Amino acid sequence: MSLLPWKISSSTSVYTTRVFSLHQHHATSQLNPTKQGLFSVLEAPDWVNVIAITTDQQVVMIRQFRQGTRDITLEIPGGMVDAGEDFLTAGLRELKEETGGVGGDALQIGVVAPNPAIQSNHCATILVTDVVLGEQSLDGNEEIEVVLYPLSEVSRLIRDGEITHSLVIAAFHHYHLHCIHP
Repeated sequence: MSLLPWKISSSTSVYTTRVFSLHQHHATSQLNPTKQGLFSVLEAPDWVNVIAITTDQQVVMIRQFRQGTRDITLEIPGGMVDAGEDFLTAGLRELKEETGGVGGDALQIGVVAPNPAIQSNHCATILVTDVVLGEQSLDGNEEIEVVLYPLSEVSRLIRDGEITHSLVIAAFHHYHLHCIHP
């Protein structure tokens, strides 16, 4: 059997925010038209995460309060891709805004679908080397502490539950595949 995309017969916008909009799609299987239903989808902009590494092999990380988990998290710089931006441009912008960081070489090393069951967007990982930190230029509601960790400590931070953000863990997996075991 070869799978086929389901056909959407109608789509309704249910709710819209600054960050996402909720849509309901009525969809039918092309393989078995008796399989049909109403599906909720979060339409969201693409996201980007940045693994920024200094010349002395420190990873530029950030701590910030997250409303969803109501906790302060340890993450890497990142955010939404603005309209008209590609992943690389967005990543360099987010790195500069959140940490004041600028670097040498920048490269996209991976893309994931954060939750394809209900989300429409993708998240890319950008690797930036030879990063030098500067003055932050934070968005209105951002409060971000910049912290440096030795690159060699990242696996322990994940294993010990200090890094719990799934997209950050995926980013470091892309780093591992790109730089450790290409």
